[in-house]
Amino acid sequence: MRFSEKQKKVLTWWCPSSPDCGCDAIICDGAVRSGKTVCTALSFVCWAQANFDGAQFGICGKSVISVRRNVVAAVLPWLRRLGFRWKQRKTENLLEISCCGRTNRFYLFGGYDEKSAALIQGVTFAGVLLDEVALMPRSFVEQACARCSVEGARLWFNCNPEGPQHWFYREWICKAAARNALYLHFTMEDNPSLSERVRRRYRNSYTGAFYRRFILGEWTAAQGLVYDFFDAERDCVPPPEEPCESYVVSVDYGTANPASFGLWGKRASVWYRIDEYYYASRREGRQKTDAEYAADLLRLLDGRRAEAVIVDPSAASFIEALRRTGLRVRRADNDVLSGIRITAGMLKEKKIVLCSNCADCLREMGLYRWDDRAARDAPCKEHDHAMDDMRYFAMYLAGREGADPFFAAAVERPIG
Repeated sequence: MRFSEKQKKVLTWWCPSSPDCGCDAIICDGAVRSGKTVCTALSFVCWAQANFDGAQFGICGKSVISVRRNVVAAVLPWLRRLGFRWKQRKTENLLEISCCGRTNRFYLFGGYDEKSAALIQGVTFAGVLLDEVALMPRSFVEQACARCSVEGARLWFNCNPEGPQHWFYREWICKAAARNALYLHFTMEDNPSLSERVRRRYRNSYTGAFYRRFILGEWTAAQGLVYDFFDAERDCVPPPEEPCESYVVSVDYGTANPASFGLWGKRASVWYRIDEYYYASRREGRQKTDAEYAADLLRLLDGRRAEAVIVDPSAASFIEALRRTGLRVRRADNDVLSGIRITAGMLKEKKIVLCSNCADCLREMGLYRWDDRAARDAPCKEHDHAMDDMRYFAMYLAGREGADPFFAAAVERPIG
């Protein structure tokens, strides 16, 4: 593999001959697939092994699983080529790395929510790598940085951009010089292993704020319609002829709020929203029971056999009611931002297609907007019920079709 000039700078910034060797930290941000993760992780390990023996280090991500997949699995082949040896102790989330008579311990941590900060308290590190730092809570990141009290310790950050009000952008990137941090901004052109065909596929997979963030690498606010690229007249089709190869129902459950069910049918690798059910209790003047909704869902299926019914994970009683009917029920993944990214990509690539008879879903597509009053990215909590059930379906499909590297990566994060 060839390295770009920017990747070489990441690999060598800590060397005594580098003009940046006096920095206490490095920050790499920018586009997806720009080569940040591999070169940052490889540089981190090489720096640790060159400067310490018997020390402890932290490698942090949104979850331990993502650290193993996105960092450890990416860097180990490179370490093998360089003559490093290692032992993994998965039960301890520990990686022991040895080379040239030196052995250091690298602990893996997941910074998923505010409670995660407690996991890292009390540990002493000689350095820490925070992969996709913008996805972690501030409390966890600050706790990880505070653990680096060994003389000569340094901090390593990489991430894809979020909104311009994000704390990491304001406190670290905008203040990089004051924090004595080397800041490097990456584009896909900084990754020489990426072909133009792959670059083009990624450019075509994002739109709006996500395009500006993950392709242009900008810290930009999400504004306007969530699915601003969607044109009902251009993108809708009549329902395909049935029977379909497979069927799935996606459910956003509501009692006081509307309930929305989407019926999806697969034809020739494309999933169509062939029918839907939408009940607004306030408009109708009566709330329905779980048993009534379950009967409505069975009527929507109309004798079709669903491979799965994907349900709002908070609807515990309705999930139980559906299971009693013999349906295969799965709790939906309710990661909103990842779900929106995946749904947008699938709509653009025609992996999922909305049919012209799904009036409520199409109505919400034209009303579903980003909340410009929110401190962090969030859609407005209105006109979002069919949008939520569609998002649940897209997340289910992305997880089921894990062989697709783009969407499988996007479930957790876009790979940097």
